[in-house]
Amino acid sequence: MPPVAETVLDEVEAEGGEDAGPGPRTGAPARRGARAAGAAALLTAVLFCLATALSRSHPFGPVTRNVVDLGQQYLPYHAYWRSFLRGETHGDAFLNWNSGFGANFLGDVGTYLSSPVDLLVVFFPADRIELALYVVTAVKITAAGAAMAALLLRLRPGPWPVAAALGTAYALSGWTFNFGSTVPMWLDGLAAFPLLCLVGEWARTGRRPVLGPLVVALAWIANFYTAYMATLGAAVVLAVRLLTAEETATVRRRLAGALRAARSVLVGVGLAGPLVAVVFLGTKTADPTPEVTFAPAAWTDVLARFLPATASTASPALFIGTPALLLALTLPFNRAVAPRVRAALTAAVVLVTLSLQWEPTHLLWHAGASPNGVPYRQAFVLCGLLLIAAWFSVAGGVPRPAALLAGGALLGGLAWAARGSVDIDRWTFPASGAAVLLALIAALLALAAARREPSGAVGGNHRDSTGTAPEAPTGDNRENSTATARQDSARTALKAPARPARLLPLLAVLLLVAAQAGEAAVTGKRIEEQQRAEVAWSPRTGPWHEAAAREVARADAWPRHRTDPGEVPGGNDVLLVGGQGADYYSSLTSETTSRTLVSLGFGAYAKGRHPVTLDNPVTDALFSVGTRMRSEPAEPVRQDAPPRATVTATTTPVPPLVTVRPSARPAGPSGDSAFARQERLLGASVYELPAPRRTGRALAAHCPAGSEVWFWAPEYRGTATLAGQRPVRFDGKPPAVSAAMGALGTVPASGEVRIALAPEGRARLPREPVGCLVRARLDTAVDRLTATGATRVRTTGHTVTAALPPGSTGVAVLAVPRISGWSCAAGDADLRPARAYEGLVAVPLDGRADTVHCSFRPPGLRLGGAVGAAALLALAATGVLHRRRSRG
Repeated sequence: MPPVAETVLDEVEAEGGEDAGPGPRTGAPARRGARAAGAAALLTAVLFCLATALSRSHPFGPVTRNVVDLGQQYLPYHAYWRSFLRGETHGDAFLNWNSGFGANFLGDVGTYLSSPVDLLVVFFPADRIELALYVVTAVKITAAGAAMAALLLRLRPGPWPVAAALGTAYALSGWTFNFGSTVPMWLDGLAAFPLLCLVGEWARTGRRPVLGPLVVALAWIANFYTAYMATLGAAVVLAVRLLTAEETATVRRRLAGALRAARSVLVGVGLAGPLVAVVFLGTKTADPTPEVTFAPAAWTDVLARFLPATASTASPALFIGTPALLLALTLPFNRAVAPRVRAALTAAVVLVTLSLQWEPTHLLWHAGASPNGVPYRQAFVLCGLLLIAAWFSVAGGVPRPAALLAGGALLGGLAWAARGSVDIDRWTFPASGAAVLLALIAALLALAAARREPSGAVGGNHRDSTGTAPEAPTGDNRENSTATARQDSARTALKAPARPARLLPLLAVLLLVAAQAGEAAVTGKRIEEQQRAEVAWSPRTGPWHEAAAREVARADAWPRHRTDPGEVPGGNDVLLVGGQGADYYSSLTSETTSRTLVSLGFGAYAKGRHPVTLDNPVTDALFSVGTRMRSEPAEPVRQDAPPRATVTATTTPVPPLVTVRPSARPAGPSGDSAFARQERLLGASVYELPAPRRTGRALAAHCPAGSEVWFWAPEYRGTATLAGQRPVRFDGKPPAVSAAMGALGTVPASGEVRIALAPEGRARLPREPVGCLVRARLDTAVDRLTATGATRVRTTGHTVTAALPPGSTGVAVLAVPRISGWSCAAGDADLRPARAYEGLVAVPLDGRADTVHCSFRPPGLRLGGAVGAAALLALAATGVLHRRRSRG
């Protein structure tokens, strides 16, 4: 594109000064990088908000954005993170008392909340947490666009407005709209990829040996899962650069650059060790999800995902904008780019594309385990590689007509092959066609301007005397001319008179930006609309949540007893409204927590990783739930309005948080039903367990008059109706969903129990599906446990101390799942790993101690701390050696 005086000087400085030696980037290259990053950030933010507004989604419309895990996990976690940062929670960085009756919070921080951007939630009021999460999401996407724009100019000098447009294309790829914007923690990997590529550039040229590892550490701390993928992608880019850049033309220099990069990664990951180790060990004890066998997507669908307005969780989201894709496809045919650069980048793009579809490389991308849900989480790396290819093809000027025609032919063939895909939307081809038309006009304007460009100007398609491309067009490769010749070329351009044609490249850039922007906005709009129509969603937070939060705050009596907020729409209720309930949804939900609660009759979603509250008086007694909230919705829950409900609180006597049992082996009836397990843990028989007679779709049994009928069938899906009562819904769907135990009504005076079943599909019932609760027996058991239990309980962030009646023997039981990390002691004894009592934390008693003390430390913290300390020493040594070399 035709340069103006400043552009020519910038190009000269970029060629001669970018890697002249160690030290900070100064002058024109830094200014151009800042302009590109700033423009990309602004354009990305505007377009992301525009796409949200077009889809009428909150905060620019009335419709909820809380689809799937955005509403079930990330919104509640950010709400709790805000409360934690403001000192409003009972737990600390180690332990979350609110979720799952006690959960490893540091593991969840490392999984969901460790990005520095997540700290922004502290500046928003509690009733604007959805807006806070949207801002966090937008900032991460904006940062990714800015980082990619800066990287492109670092890889090769070129017109900064085009770098800004391509940076925006990366930030607003189909992967961002389809996956990243609803899983905000993955967006840290989106920003990490260009930053890690920049670290690779520093390592290749022997610069910034201290800053590089710090950037790696930041990426891995922010989200180590996608940072791992970004690191693999950056390694691919580094390999291309080592093979093609003139500065690393020898084997020795290539090896040195690779070793410096490896050192940066190892030290950086080591610095992140305290958090990474905790998360890694947390995954080892997490409730296992069913094994997934990778099945590659049909190539028709893969090709369709390069086009706009396509959405699917079963195929890779690869849309980067049709103009950007067209530029990437011209690279193999663009003779203005050095042959080895063309070959290396093209090979990298092709191989990474193929790696998405081959199971061994699929497992490599996902650290050895095929994920549940989205199988193409690494697709953002391919989007980045495509944009790097596009930049190398356009940085030196618009590709020649032959290259444009060849790239256009490839694009046309791709669209034709994808036409039958189920992922094609009615907006796909109109949006793509309009973008191609604008891009074609932009190319024609740029080519017309290039023909009027004065000899010697920088930025055009230079050719040497042989008619082939020189080796120059790489970021650090310099043409075989001296600095004096370049300066003479710059002076020639400076003396060139102003021409009206200078308007042509400006129009070309504006049309390119318009094409990319229009497609991005349409794609974002359509993907949000499709997701709301096809996947599970949660309503916006509003009056229902606020009413529940007020009631919880009023009734909270922790640690005297727990307060359970009951069912609030959206899931992970206690993180949104407070309390200390069972609800807990995390990738790190301990297998102990999940198995213990489900075995006692609690329901669970997400293949066991989301146990939910159970409104049952026996489990309330077992877990010291003294106050329970119950909500009565005022209207059906809708997508376009926050729900309303009446919330009431009921307080009943329950045993304390720490109770004393007579022996380490629980007493009670045998059996494997949830009723029998509740009784063994309680130490008393409180249910009548009849042997129901099954006739067709009905159950008949006999129970004491006035007792409460409970139905337990974890795999049952349908309704169960006690004669004379309302139907009760059960939603079992193994292995994803376990139905919770439910109350059907009261046994009539006749003692006859008749339950009508209306299953959806096969009715899968356990051997003991019915239990009749006798309240008088439960009251007796509660009084006994209260009389022999702790007289006083005190908790801090991650500790529990209880005073017991003198002479207590047997075992003290803390009403907390015995997850890894708990240590306990009786009296003044040293802390030892806690024992388990039917899945709960237990401490043996010998009659001499009148106190028990328990403390939680996340597994992996000590190991990670040692690794982090060693990495810090290595970083300090690296800095000292680098300074000595610089002085020498």
